[in-house]
Amino acid sequence: MTSLRRLSLVTDEIHPRRPGALRVAIATQDMKALNAHFGSAKHFAVYDVTPDGWDFVEAVSFDDVSSETGKHRTEGDDRITPKVNALRGCHLLFCRAIGGPSAAKVISAKIHPIKVGQAEPIQDVLSRTQQMLRTTPPPWLRKVLAQAGVAEKKPFEDED
Repeated sequence: MTSLRRLSLVTDEIHPRRPGALRVAIATQDMKALNAHFGSAKHFAVYDVTPDGWDFVEAVSFDDVSSETGKHRTEGDDRITPKVNALRGCHLLFCRAIGGPSAAKVISAKIHPIKVGQAEPIQDVLSRTQQMLRTTPPPWLRKVLAQAGVAEKKPFEDED
């Protein structure tokens, strides 16, 4: 059985998404850096990111994680589904690695997984995402924005 804990800021509503924000989950072992594979992540730091900044939403923590060996301990030992369910509502998932079956579950939950080759501070991930939102987003991000209902600002809107 997977133990799940959530730490979030207290608001009047349960995790309302900031208007125009992408909800981003980051796989982490220490809440400081993107430094975990999806299956072995002890925590997911969740943020709302806009072109102007980001807000911490919550930390989702798990006690039962994989060992990054690629082997399951017992047949039928499903540690992936609880993680996917805990991240529902997120648009992007940043992680060091993710296996094919896990990626399929994440994608079916309408979360776009992004593998990052090296560990890096969470702030760097958020800054890079924010910069992509400020400039012309790549095609994959435009698709995520459209699915999330986040209106993409047209370049001519700034001109008078």
